[in-house]
Amino acid sequence: MKKTLVYAFLALMFCCLAIVPPAASAANGKIAFESYDNGHVKIFEMNPDGTGVTRITDNTSNDYHPAWSPDGTKIAYSSDRDGDQEIWIMNVDGSGQTRLTNIPDKNDEPAWSPDGKKIAFVSGHDNNREIWVIHTDGSGPVRLTSNSYPDISPAWSPDGTKIAFFSSRGLSEAIYTMNTDGTGQTPLTNGQLYSAYEPAWSPDGKKIAFESGTRTGDVITVMNTNGTGLIQFLNNSGMDYSPAWSPDGKKIAFFSNQVAAPSYISVMNADGSDPARITRNISAQYPSWGPLTNTLPEVPAVIVILCVFIVLLFAQRRK
Repeated sequence: MKKTLVYAFLALMFCCLAIVPPAASAANGKIAFESYDNGHVKIFEMNPDGTGVTRITDNTSNDYHPAWSPDGTKIAYSSDRDGDQEIWIMNVDGSGQTRLTNIPDKNDEPAWSPDGKKIAFVSGHDNNREIWVIHTDGSGPVRLTSNSYPDISPAWSPDGTKIAFFSSRGLSEAIYTMNTDGTGQTPLTNGQLYSAYEPAWSPDGKKIAFESGTRTGDVITVMNTNGTGLIQFLNNSGMDYSPAWSPDGKKIAFFSNQVAAPSYISVMNADGSDPARITRNISAQYPSWGPLTNTLPEVPAVIVILCVFIVLLFAQRRK
């Protein structure tokens, strides 16, 4: 009897090792975006291939600029539901919508710090658009920039030490970086390009993608974090905006505008190759790519049943 149990246990372990994969596989998270829907702008999400489009917010107001939290459990966004446009946070299913800021005027473009403890955003307080930072519980709002020209589109570096942003100060519209306390503001593209907007750090912190202006329109551009190695990706639309890296750093999502047509989101390889439109029949802007999720492939039920049968048969023969 004891031998029978031992053999049955060994057979069961063999079957388990045969069907269980050695490790979890990583999959790029979902893409959140804003879309004009039934007279208002709402927050939606979808799979990286454009399937599974789902509305997250549904209010009689406008919700803009979604931004995934680093752990993938929350989304920050901007909403005008209380009159002023303020920064809000919600769970990824749309529940728990909570107002974060209470600063008169327009507040938008939220960007999470890598540790998930702070959010940088843009505020029009004091009649000029500047970059602020606030704790995710709504405490301690602090203005980081103070210039006569707008400073907008903040983006935290993956290591949490820098914030990239757009500024129209100086000779041209350029991408800048600064320390997270607002010191050390340094231009990266000043004078190199006609214009540069909406920076986004690559997940490894080695590149910054952004949109830049050309004579024929705006294009997605990538450079090193010191401003060298500029490469412009000239896609067919000529009006490409708001790049967002995939969590594995292999893809870049962006949205495009064309005359007399809804805006749409596309995804391309990080080297600019193989751009593919992923949204149709819905306007889509300002993509935010959610973090990596660990997934295990499902074990077909027939394999499980077969293993159980083998174990029972083996035990029966040992009697």
